[in-house]
Amino acid sequence: MNRIAVLGSANMDLVVRQPRPANPGETIIGSAFMTVPGGKGLNQAVAAARLGASVDFLGAVGTDAYGSELRALLGSEGIRSSGLATMPGATGTAHIAVVDSGENSIVVVPGANATVTGLSEAQRETIGGASHLLLQCELPVSALVAGVTAARAAGVFTVFTPAPVVPLPDGFLAGVDLVVPNRLESAALTGESDPVRAAEALSAGGTWAIVTLGAEGCVVAFDGSVLGLAPARPVRAVDTTAAGDTFVGALVARLAAGSGRTSGAGAAAAGAGAGTGADAGAGAVAGPATVSEAEMIDAVRWATVASSLSVTRPGATSSMPTLAEVSAILR
Repeated sequence: MNRIAVLGSANMDLVVRQPRPANPGETIIGSAFMTVPGGKGLNQAVAAARLGASVDFLGAVGTDAYGSELRALLGSEGIRSSGLATMPGATGTAHIAVVDSGENSIVVVPGANATVTGLSEAQRETIGGASHLLLQCELPVSALVAGVTAARAAGVFTVFTPAPVVPLPDGFLAGVDLVVPNRLESAALTGESDPVRAAEALSAGGTWAIVTLGAEGCVVAFDGSVLGLAPARPVRAVDTTAAGDTFVGALVARLAAGSGRTSGAGAAAAGAGAGTGADAGAGAVAGPATVSEAEMIDAVRWATVASSLSVTRPGATSSMPTLAEVSAILR
């Protein structure tokens, strides 16, 4: 089985249910409150593990009770956490307001996640032994650059979720193999409000791009050309928290289930010219596993079903489906 490394945030989600968004200065009455393990990195790790992937999680939690709960959650999901540091202070938290329509707004307080500014040698080795690396933007950018640099040097397929959108070094996006933003994130990155044009721009130069559109599905593009619009699976949404993370985790789990490394001259050619700014390029010895159009479309189908199931349930990790549930629909 191919291994997935996830370099990302681990938060405790503090979720309140309310009838509608509150106006500035207004107090309204909520209907429910719960704490749910989350963070974009941890969410993607759990989603991939539940879809059958072998997963390593790299990041940091604090010395508080939330940190202990998140470690326990990773263990219960079969996710290896030797690369998860414990730092003095608070674990990251996400403060999530979910309205009755299912939409949400989120404020993230990084906590221990902010201490992940680079990689240890052990973490680099974990990335080098993986087939895929997942990254998001809830860690300092220096850690993302270090992760992509390590992945490129080892020929590891990199998958980047640019959320929240932050300033990135020149060449960073060109150095990843697949970028998966939502509509707003793709517009912020490219200046294109049309998700099709945004996908074309993000995928230019031999990169994959998938722009997620919620109930409208997603746009899939490669090397500057859109392959098509993949429709969403119609469901009644209860809570859209972590739907995008479920999509990415399931997508990469499906890719990893059937991928293999390229090698030799083909690998070197695949890796040629890929960089992540000033820190990239040096030492790159192999390209990532290649992904065919058929493999990507198949993975998108699995990811679409997984995310459609997640929005019918409340919470982040608590809403994510199992391999058996997704297989039953696609059988």
